[in-house]
Amino acid sequence: MEDSEIPHVAILPSPGMGHLIPLAELAKRLAHHYNFSLTFITLTIGATSKTQNSILDTLPKTVKSIVIDPPPSVENIPEDAKVETRICANFNRSIQSIRNVLKNLASTTRLVAIIVDLFGMDALDVAAEVGVPTYIFYTSTCMALSFTLHLPTLDATYSCAYSDLAEPVKLPGCVPFHGENVFEPALDRSNDAYTWLLKVCRSHKKAKGILVNSFVDLEPETVNALRREPGVPPLYPIGPVVQSSSAGGGDGLDCLRWLDEQPRGSVLYVCFGSGGTLSMEQLNELALGLEMSGQRFLWVARGPHEKNASATFFSVQSNQEPLGFLPKGFLSRTKGVGFVVPSWAPQIQVLGHGSTGGFLSHCGWNSTLESIVHGVPMIAWPLYAEQKMNAVLLVEDLKVALRPTAKVDGIVEKEEIARVVEDLMAGDEGKRLRTKMEDLKDASAKALAKDGSSKKALSEVAYEWGLM
Repeated sequence: MEDSEIPHVAILPSPGMGHLIPLAELAKRLAHHYNFSLTFITLTIGATSKTQNSILDTLPKTVKSIVIDPPPSVENIPEDAKVETRICANFNRSIQSIRNVLKNLASTTRLVAIIVDLFGMDALDVAAEVGVPTYIFYTSTCMALSFTLHLPTLDATYSCAYSDLAEPVKLPGCVPFHGENVFEPALDRSNDAYTWLLKVCRSHKKAKGILVNSFVDLEPETVNALRREPGVPPLYPIGPVVQSSSAGGGDGLDCLRWLDEQPRGSVLYVCFGSGGTLSMEQLNELALGLEMSGQRFLWVARGPHEKNASATFFSVQSNQEPLGFLPKGFLSRTKGVGFVVPSWAPQIQVLGHGSTGGFLSHCGWNSTLESIVHGVPMIAWPLYAEQKMNAVLLVEDLKVALRPTAKVDGIVEKEEIARVVEDLMAGDEGKRLRTKMEDLKDASAKALAKDGSSKKALSEVAYEWGLM
């Protein structure tokens, strides 16, 4: 078959590792298992980090990579603008460059599909111009997707802040949740981020189909409810789509060697993802709580930020930074029991290590799926985006995580941290969670097997593309 006859797929992820990683993994699956040719189109905000470049470097040689730099006006967005505002504005102002790339692909390849994520809705109209169907790859849960699809209705139904609702939000097939657990940009309806979020939510039903990074046995009732929902495009749960390894060295290798020396299942891994940061007060409470628990821990510690929980979303780096922000004497007092690395650790290898018995996480969906794939129960500590909703799913529905209780001012105190850590790592509750998470681990492997639900779903949509 001539190159021009091979079905071609364009993939357009939003900036940020939470979107880049799963879409890169999807590109690998389409290239390796279905022999599509692909173009991976990356939009940047600011300087591209080494970590982001390392992800692009893992793409197969058959996948062409194109990087679109933002127009100068994107850089004029206020520094305190929310992540969602910056991403959507970047897409909107880069649309002419995106149009040029897609038109060129449509004229030079057999372009059968364009895949975008939650924030790529501006590409839908461009795709229509070139006559190519657009599919959304939803990088989070079916529960979060349901909220996305229902947000325009909620917006028209309620005038108050969602956190002020007297009754829980009830979405079809989902565990009810309090309004304070909605998407973080939806908490302030006067913020530009909410306006952008509404816009992208209203566009989802225009897509030809929605691929979602979940699997049927993880959210069976939600999947069924979405498939019955009028006007919702065909749904393809194809997850878990996760990395198989984390590249790196230095402290990453040091922490793996330290894990080798620890008893099986004894270490709590603590990491808030590529973009998560804590205030100085909260960081101190976390350090002292880990110390107070007496449990072994491996902590990826990043410097504090007083105002923005997603301060490193666009600037994650794998280089070292000083650990002077930790409480005085903390490192010496916890030597041997704890191991602290600055900024980055090889998360896949850590979660897959036999000594790792728990994961204190921000509940980003990539990290959560990685924890599920390796059967590691969690402590849910959500920070931004849809992470509070993910925490509700993990704690109240799947029952594979514990969630510490914060004070009115949002700070989780050291005593509460120590209690939850002890419960997970050394208590009966932790044993129950571990058993449930092992069941999910088995279910995730089954979904990706030859006759599994996720394998069938991806094969179904890939077959459709091959016929276009």
